[in-house]
Amino acid sequence: MEWMTFLVIGLIILLIIAAVFAITQKDLILAVIGASAVSVVLSILFYILQAPDVALTEAAIGVALTTIIFVITIKKTKRYEE
Repeated sequence: MEWMTFLVIGLIILLIIAAVFAITQKDLILAVIGASAVSVVLSILFYILQAPDVALTEAAIGVALTTIIFVITIKKTKRYEE
């Protein structure tokens, strides 16, 4: 098999690991970091699949904008777990 096939398989495995990490976290900030990692891996996969416009959009919206909005929202809310 080609090295590109191994790269895509490795990225898909990393994507699944990051998604499971994001889902299973109790801390919301860590869950947002996991979701951001999913967006980064998806952006790389889109670029490899020769869709650079989709990769750029995923990187800008999925990684940057969504993560910033989630982190600001989590920091502005109070936690009642005490």
